[in-house]
Amino acid sequence: MSWNATQYQARHSYVYEHGKSLVEMLAPFAHERILDLGCGSGQLTAKIADAGPQVLGLDSSPEMIAEARRNFPALAFDVADAANFQVSERFDAVFSNAALHWVKNADGVAASVARALKRGGRFVFEMGGKGNVQSVLDAAGPMPTPWIFPSIGEYASVLERHGFEVRYAALFDRPTFVEGEDGLDDWLKMFAGSMLPSHEARARVVETLRPKLYRDEGWMLDYRRLRVIAVLA
Repeated sequence: MSWNATQYQARHSYVYEHGKSLVEMLAPFAHERILDLGCGSGQLTAKIADAGPQVLGLDSSPEMIAEARRNFPALAFDVADAANFQVSERFDAVFSNAALHWVKNADGVAASVARALKRGGRFVFEMGGKGNVQSVLDAAGPMPTPWIFPSIGEYASVLERHGFEVRYAALFDRPTFVEGEDGLDDWLKMFAGSMLPSHEARARVVETLRPKLYRDEGWMLDYRRLRVIAVLA
């Protein structure tokens, strides 16, 4: 998938703004080595680095990595596949915000993260969870989607198969406001363009959802998030 990194930062900054509380759960400190998996345009990578650790940001999108390097030239960023990456040295923690629901090969993610972590290292992540944007999926109708939205049990089972012990897991609602009359169409173009590539298809979804989701000059999307802290046993 090709990303418009400029548009992402201009219209969808709430993605990384919501992730700031996840950095607090990561609790990074100096002298650690931390990997930010699915780092996007680098804002949370930089926030982690502010606490003093050595940080590497990885993302599968060359466009996002180029933008991250422009935004934060002092930090290290590389293009990599979250389901199949290798690192030369092991990390104390792997962090990921709003990325893993794009990776359908969850076993590949868990195996790659396990290889990247030291024993006792922590994997702290948030992703779309079961029921995420269900209104959009219902309005679009039956079709292949680019995401997975797992339950706690589904993703915990994957992690446990690869040697992780799940210490914390929560599935929760996070209604998310997208500004503007064209906010939902813009969201669909950015995040669901592969399943709704035509203007006509997006317009049908927008008009179906307008009575339910449009309010106060914007759209309230029914986000549900899965947060997990797991430790490599």
